[in-house]
Amino acid sequence: MGGGMKNIAKGEVLRLDGLVPYQEGQVVSRTLAQNPHVSLTLFAFEKGEEISTHASGGDALVTVLEGTGRFTVGGESHVLRPGESMVMPAEIPHAVYGVERFKMLLTVVF
Repeated sequence: MGGGMKNIAKGEVLRLDGLVPYQEGQVVSRTLAQNPHVSLTLFAFEKGEEISTHASGGDALVTVLEGTGRFTVGGESHVLRPGESMVMPAEIPHAVYGVERFKMLLTVVF
């Protein structure tokens, strides 16, 4: 079961917010790693775009890279800005909404 890093340059300095583009009317994602233990994905949300309520089989750490996103976890909303993070616990329903254009890094640990 492979699972190293993919879709990303290795051995060089990177700006994660530059690795996923905004696209009008869409949520864009770029998977950097995925295996039975961890998933690492970059997301770019246009203003007003969302990922509807769902649950994950692992704890999900989100870190906002730019812009502002609203994260609803177990019915409670939190607005995060660049540099802010939170953990959305496994099996707890959550949703993500673009208050404005924003980018985030999602790390899920299974």
